[in-house]
Amino acid sequence: MSTTETVPAQDKTDSETRLRNLEAELSHARAELRNLLEINAPLAPQPGQIPRVNGIDIFGESIQLNGTLGGDHIMFVDFNRRFDLEERILLAEQAGKESVKKRLQSTAKTGGILVADVAGHSVTDAALAGRLHDAFSVCVLYELDIYGMVTERLFETLNIILYHSTSVHKFITMIYGEVSEQGTFKFISAAHPMPIVFSNEFDRIVDISPERFSVFPPLGSQPPEYHIDRRRIRSNPLGYKKKYKINEINLMGQGDIMVIYTDGLSEHENENGKQFFATMEGLLKSVKHLPASEIGAEIRKSILAFGKPRDDISYVVIKK
Repeated sequence: MSTTETVPAQDKTDSETRLRNLEAELSHARAELRNLLEINAPLAPQPGQIPRVNGIDIFGESIQLNGTLGGDHIMFVDFNRRFDLEERILLAEQAGKESVKKRLQSTAKTGGILVADVAGHSVTDAALAGRLHDAFSVCVLYELDIYGMVTERLFETLNIILYHSTSVHKFITMIYGEVSEQGTFKFISAAHPMPIVFSNEFDRIVDISPERFSVFPPLGSQPPEYHIDRRRIRSNPLGYKKKYKINEINLMGQGDIMVIYTDGLSEHENENGKQFFATMEGLLKSVKHLPASEIGAEIRKSILAFGKPRDDISYVVIKK
């Protein structure tokens, strides 16, 4: 003769209560995630934000691992459309600040490009990318008003802010540069992969010696060696970084192409372990005649056809 055990009424009630609580927590978490996506969505670069620089064609996009937001971030700065440089030039002239006036006039002929990669590729890592976006935007505004250009001081400021306010496990690699009408790209790199340059004349990716460039630690990982607030900075077992220095790459010939990217691109591989990066030269050969936006589209198509990404992937194409 079999017996059927019954669940005590109190245990059943407790289980139902826990289930309702879990459902409520899940609903709240989903609402918070939707809110984060809504807040960060406008930060994604739009086609209309791409800088217009005479003689230079620019395009950039991100393939986020989760399909929405992640740790990669691209930010374009079209100085002429975002800021009233003419008014600033006039004010500098009226104030007798000739050097600021000249720098503003030079800045007006360039376009700014920031590519950043937060350690991690989850949706919530986009929150740190958003903080970088906002801090950078504020700093650019002050830099233009004070100096007439973006200087190394901006990145010293970003670095110390992130050092004080982020976890040691959440650092950011970054490259910021400005491309001129002549095809000169002046940039600062914080532990970010170096750009590659494809020569239209020689039909290949040119070799650029790493010794030519100054590369610094990720943003937020090391405080500056020299800073006015040095005595207020907590000690760091990783040491202190040197002052930022500006690097320079020149697109020499018509049709030359530069690609700025995150490590998601350089580390992308297929199921057999073959590196996608090894195919870049052949890919650029086949699309070098196209405008930057179509080159970017072909890069995206090739990435997705090559294999399933395991990280966020971002790239910016600059064509002379």
